Amino acid sequence: MIKYTLVCDSAHTFEGWFRNSDDFEAQVGRKLVLCPTCGTANVKKGLMAPAVSTSRKREAISSAMEADIQSAPQEAAGDASGASPAVQNQAPMQQSALLPTDMRQKEIIEALRVVRAKMIENSENVGQDFAEEARKIHYGEAEERNIYGQTTPKDAEDLIDEGISVLPLPELPEEKN
Repeated sequence: MIKYTLVCDSAHTFEGWFRNSDDFEAQVGRKLVLCPTCGTANVKKGLMAPAVSTSRKREAISSAMEADIQSAPQEAAGDASGASPAVQNQAPMQQSALLPTDMRQKEIIEALRVVRAKMIENSENVGQDFAEEARKIHYGEAEERNIYGQTTPKDAEDLIDEGISVLPLPELPEEKN
């Protein structure tokens, strides 16, 4: 994922996350990227500073992560009176190969994890028949309900062109391993 600083023609700045530069260009071309302040689709990339990782920074992150990992079992074994039952019964999360390096990234990934779980929990998995089933629902040929599944990028684009509201489920780092 690439994080771009974006600027609208009214000089409002905001951030956008894209799979790659081509995705950004395609979404801007189709007027899918809107300024959250004024709603305009006249958006372009702003100036961005590259994220440079120095050996000191990597060493500090590595040390902090090791401390977090070592303190986790102690915290789990600590007194349970201050923790809620939901936290006590929660299974430990597995680490992925692509670990976030700062708290903001961790918060974003956790929020995506929650959103994805809610979407799946409240939807029916139609598998490879997603595009076909979405059309049936849209045109009143099938019961209206929330669905999810797999489709090709071309089929997803065709659905949007037909006026059918679709969006991708957030992809999590552990799914890329």
